[in-house]
Amino acid sequence: MKTILSFLTSLLLSCLATFAHDTAPAIDSSGLKVLVYSNTGYYRHLDIPKINRWLVLLGHENGFEVDITEHWKDMRAAELSRYDVLVLNNANELDLVLPEEQRKAVEEWFTKGKKGIVGLHAALVHQTKWPWLSQLGGCDFNSDSDFSKAKVMIDPGANDHPAVKGAPSEFWVEADWTNHDRSVSSLPGFQVLMRVDESTYEPVRDYFKTRNGKPMGKDHPIVWTNQTAEGGRFFYTEFGHDLRSLSTPFVRNLILEAIRWAANKPAPPLQQAK
Repeated sequence: MKTILSFLTSLLLSCLATFAHDTAPAIDSSGLKVLVYSNTGYYRHLDIPKINRWLVLLGHENGFEVDITEHWKDMRAAELSRYDVLVLNNANELDLVLPEEQRKAVEEWFTKGKKGIVGLHAALVHQTKWPWLSQLGGCDFNSDSDFSKAKVMIDPGANDHPAVKGAPSEFWVEADWTNHDRSVSSLPGFQVLMRVDESTYEPVRDYFKTRNGKPMGKDHPIVWTNQTAEGGRFFYTEFGHDLRSLSTPFVRNLILEAIRWAANKPAPPLQQAK
């Protein structure tokens, strides 16, 4: 019996060791730490919890830490100081859920600490009562489309940005496309990485057609950055309405590189095989 127990114990330890080896992420020595905030003051997207999990797994698989919160206490200065990047996962109308003290803490963390913010999809919806974030993002929400397949284009001046580098100049992808109240193309400090071709889908869904919903026309940015004079880095993408819009290898890599770019910590160089 002791022999059998000894054998089973050895077998279990061997299996656990094999499992740990197979599931361990590639180590990234950057020490990148990400906080995801996903509370909402306006419409709450059903996939927010699933996207939170998706982001945690993205970090695990790429060697950086991701914490999730919807509590304002985690947005205090002391707590924020532990992180390099704040991801706003569809977190909208934040003046209703984040006290002013915590909003000021975010502003100081970003500005004085030269930190990064990544906004997913609805992160720029109804933020005008937080003027700082509204200005950082460059625009606000007007309307959106149904989940649709559309043609997107990489801006010629953005080919070397890590979030889109290596992608075709034009390709098709499915997402929920947001119409903003203005284009950020000409704003100082902003760089548009991608646009969507509105002629390839219906840009305003029926719900908004009777609610002053307007398409953006030929200049419809869907991914852009804003580097502030103080050194903070802001990255926004319309992708992230739900898991369907995150499912392609391109969008997955785009979100990964957005986080790394916002932290100013590029991907580690590939190690050559010995």
